[in-house]
Amino acid sequence: MAEGGCAKTEEEEGTSTEEDLQSYHGIGVCKWFNVRMGFGFLSMTSREGTPLETPVDVFVHQSKLHMEGFRSLKEGEAVEFTFKKSSKGLESLWVTGPGGVHCIGSERRPKGKSVQKRRSKGDRCYNCGGLDHHAKECKLPPQPKKCHFCQSISHMVANCPVKAQQSSATAQGKPCSPRGEEEEQNHSPPPAESSN
Repeated sequence: MAEGGCAKTEEEEGTSTEEDLQSYHGIGVCKWFNVRMGFGFLSMTSREGTPLETPVDVFVHQSKLHMEGFRSLKEGEAVEFTFKKSSKGLESLWVTGPGGVHCIGSERRPKGKSVQKRRSKGDRCYNCGGLDHHAKECKLPPQPKKCHFCQSISHMVANCPVKAQQSSATAQGKPCSPRGEEEEQNHSPPPAESSN
């Protein structure tokens, strides 16, 4: 290799590998933290007890936070941490509040988590077909069982002729509506849904 090249010598490579394994202690504040993604950056103001002239950024992941429950940091929150040098920069290994106490965390939560509903929109009561409850909460007496596909009480979904017709038509490449011609010939009309 020509003189002045950018290649590292074996001695330099050995030093950087040893450095990657060494951890350091820092003090600072949370610069920013994305609660939805679970990561952010700390602004280190003191390293190994020595104040820094300009703050240095240290990456932080929520898995490294010393706290219970939902792990996050509040912007400006005071922290102590251990960190290491990596190929990506400085990464925190363990983050606590001042003196090793639990981190305070952000009052923010990812959108949608706290408002999450118990059931998805497609759930229905198997007894009456209502959307606002499950069968165990149904106020009606037990209703006759019916096919979940076409709502007929003459058969169950496993033996549904409408579903079978749709499956065979789809396999042949013909579009078919879920309520096919056979339902018109059905022996008993589907029960009317109550407006309770």
